[in-house]
Amino acid sequence: MSFLLSILISFKLIRREIAIKLTLAIITLLFLGCSRNIPSLKERTNTTKNLVDNKTIQKNINTKNFTLFSLQKIQNSCQNIKIYIEGDGLAWIIRTLISKDPTPLNPLALKLMLLDNSSCKIYLARPCQYVESKQCNKKYWTSHRFAKEVIDSYDVALDSIKKEYKNSTFSLVGYSGGAAVALLVASKREDINYITTIAGNLDPSFWTQYHHINSLTGSLNPVNYAKKLEKIPQYHLIGQNDNIMPKKVFDSYMSYFKDKKNIHYKLYDATHGKNWEEVYKNFLQRTKVGY
Repeated sequence: MSFLLSILISFKLIRREIAIKLTLAIITLLFLGCSRNIPSLKERTNTTKNLVDNKTIQKNINTKNFTLFSLQKIQNSCQNIKIYIEGDGLAWIIRTLISKDPTPLNPLALKLMLLDNSSCKIYLARPCQYVESKQCNKKYWTSHRFAKEVIDSYDVALDSIKKEYKNSTFSLVGYSGGAAVALLVASKREDINYITTIAGNLDPSFWTQYHHINSLTGSLNPVNYAKKLEKIPQYHLIGQNDNIMPKKVFDSYMSYFKDKKNIHYKLYDATHGKNWEEVYKNFLQRTKVGY
């Protein structure tokens, strides 16, 4: 009897496994069909360019490892330049399907920059966003999105900007994964006034564990540079309805700092991608330090 029962159970498990695989295959096919409706690189680039005025200059900044797409609005002689760093963009189509091109559908970091009245500001995309290159391996918007060579490219880009505009300092603003980039770049430099993050991935290791997803094996983590970062004023804007970057990510990041006096944060009525434009507009109007 027990032998027959074990056979029946095994048969049911096999049927269940087949059903799960078929379901996943159907879902993948459905999303592959939907992916055909995703705007092309050219369409996404044109959408982004249409957001800015004719006084904004597009420049591709070449570094050893990557070409970084930038939109620059420098009207006066600049003592300090604000650098807005984009999020991860369209890194994944679905959880199991990597995008062929990480150029964002909604360039939120750029939209936040356009709310800023500063006359010295630059938008920096992430590697492989808005550009096509042989160096654009998919790992650079998945496991290696915060790799050393990625961070080095931003460090070189800031040096290039400084050489061109003769500014003394930078302020860094990073959205989502752009927050991790901002923090990691700041840990390498001595000319950062302050850092602002919006829905920021401040502790990638905790974030992947929290969501039970693959760790970012080829990436650096800002928490490992807490000692260097604690001297830089930081403003972290957190969405209280953000299920992608919940406050627990910030809490984990904060726990690595012995001296917390320069770290400021506030919860806002926002999700990961919604309500930030209104929130940031009010933030700029109310915040006095560095703005």
